[in-house]
Amino acid sequence: MWFLAAPAQERQSDEDIALDSDLRAVALMNLGTAEAWSLGLPDAVRHLKEGAALAREIGRPYLEVGCLAQLSFAHIFHGADLPDSDSFATTQQRCREAIELAERYGWGSEPVIAPALMTLAGSMVLLGEFDEGERWLLRTEQALQTDTGPDIRLLLHQTAGMLHAGRGRLPAALEEFGTAGHLASQLAGSQALASQMTGWRLATQARLGSPREARAALAALDDERAGSGEIRNARAVICLVEGDPAGALDAVHDVLSGKAPVLGYVTLVEAHLLAGLAHRAIGDRQAANHAAERALALAESDRLVLPFAMTGSQQLLEELPGHQTAHGALLADILDILRGSSPAAKEQSAQPPAEEISPGELRVLRYLPTNLSRPEIAGELSVSLNTVDTHLRSIYSKLQVRDRSSAVRRARELRLLAARRSR
Repeated sequence: MWFLAAPAQERQSDEDIALDSDLRAVALMNLGTAEAWSLGLPDAVRHLKEGAALAREIGRPYLEVGCLAQLSFAHIFHGADLPDSDSFATTQQRCREAIELAERYGWGSEPVIAPALMTLAGSMVLLGEFDEGERWLLRTEQALQTDTGPDIRLLLHQTAGMLHAGRGRLPAALEEFGTAGHLASQLAGSQALASQMTGWRLATQARLGSPREARAALAALDDERAGSGEIRNARAVICLVEGDPAGALDAVHDVLSGKAPVLGYVTLVEAHLLAGLAHRAIGDRQAANHAAERALALAESDRLVLPFAMTGSQQLLEELPGHQTAHGALLADILDILRGSSPAAKEQSAQPPAEEISPGELRVLRYLPTNLSRPEIAGELSVSLNTVDTHLRSIYSKLQVRDRSSAVRRARELRLLAARRSR
């Protein structure tokens, strides 16, 4: 874009300088948006941050909102591929900052803020907070009433499909994924997004009892699309529905080995779970447990829940020996949600502790749902047993409980176990 680096002139008026700044801010926003949609993430983040800073400097809040709203949605796809600073917590914070700024100027229901609303909805759904995700999804729909473009509406239908699939409403999920896939096919440079929509649509179709139709649609895909990790996962689901676990393992082999291109780490978590379900069907309990543990390890950084719900992995996780997992707190939270007892639902009525839990206490607290003994927790944290005991006494006092199981129950109500684990 030529106005990103305009040639030097002998002298510019104040009006020319202001116009140059406006054009540069618009250019950075448009360039960053295009890069985000084509999944050129590092450049997109850099240009959108520059655009937001420039818009703020020159007093153009609408452009600032536009840049901030577009800044974070790519994290929905990339997840663990991003640096730690780009966690879901950071993403949600960016979304809320953009929404707050938009509301300050009366743009809280305008299309300009829809990407931030959508990203917030999508992140909530990925974390298994389905009620909260639905609330932000409805706000996105309201903001898009005057916008008929296929791009953001693609994400609207995608997120709605994720929400329905997570709740086990497969017919509704199939309809939403089908609409999203159709919109993705209309967008230039959206091959990866189209593969994800197609993969989820075919997997949902198979789970609804139509594996033959799903396999026929699979056969019609070109080689490039069929070789993606998202489509290979769909093939694995079809094989599992057809009673062919060996075929499912063959389908996800290249996904797990890194040979198949994937849109983001959600696909990898899903592939490990499908492998675990296949091993379980074969009767190889050890391999099934290993696959479940690998899925939990990938999901741990963001406390990801949705793939476990979409793949129907409740029994796989329930059979994972608690003393063998390094992710006991996450495992307990996921099982709560899969059993219909979401910690997020309890959060609304839970009163916070009178005194805040310290970071050191939180590290101990997040090991309490596991079967590790106090000395073993001390070993995991590289602290003394006396330190663990001191933290436990403080935890019990602050949570107003008397034993370990009550502390875990209270911590889940307060969502203390669902925060990112200290590293």
